[in-house]
Amino acid sequence: MRVLAVAAHPDDIEWLCGGTLALCAERGDEIFIAIATNGNVGTGDPSISSAQIAETRHKEAIASAAIIGAKVIWMDFDDEWLFDNKETRTRFIDAIREARPEIMFVLSENDYHPDHRLAGSIAIDCRIPASVPLVKTKFPETPIPTVFMMDTIIGIGFDPEYFVDVTSVMDTKEKMLACHVSQIAWTAHVFDTEFSENMFVHARFRGSQSGYKYAEGFKLLPTWPRTGDVRLLPTGRK
Repeated sequence: MRVLAVAAHPDDIEWLCGGTLALCAERGDEIFIAIATNGNVGTGDPSISSAQIAETRHKEAIASAAIIGAKVIWMDFDDEWLFDNKETRTRFIDAIREARPEIMFVLSENDYHPDHRLAGSIAIDCRIPASVPLVKTKFPETPIPTVFMMDTIIGIGFDPEYFVDVTSVMDTKEKMLACHVSQIAWTAHVFDTEFSENMFVHARFRGSQSGYKYAEGFKLLPTWPRTGDVRLLPTGRK
């Protein structure tokens, strides 16, 4: 099976569905991680330029994906300046067409960050155009994937329909997140918290709701057409 996870920033995927992707890798799936923005404002160090931090974050994303054998699709839009326009939609359509996924994980349209909300809505809106032959882009058309919406950061305003037990792969999830070394100081600077702490809090919270030690939560996109269901997830519980 082919799986695509669409992020707004480097490290979004590790937090919100890194464990599920690790389980997908264990069952032999081919995994792609498409990252919309390059993270080029993600530093509190004024001596580092936007170009330098973008290069660093690209390398960190590749290192993280390599842990589960995933390929990174780097869209390279500016961090904090993601907009829904023809250029962006074309790039998102090509990301879907390049990955040709049966399953696509997208960010919630109810998340805290505008880049997250837009990356989620654009990915959802592009799943059908990606299947249309007369929508001409770099890659040929691909079948419409089954779309699962990821949890929000810390789970605010999101009620999962399904839970994936990620207890067995929490070490992998943590290693993936830890590849984003540049964000350790940034998280402390902006949010006054340790980088991986909230990821564990979140996973335990969803675990307590689902009967697992650690879990990740998802919703199935409710709109037509329905192309698959929860049985596509590596493990699931409603």
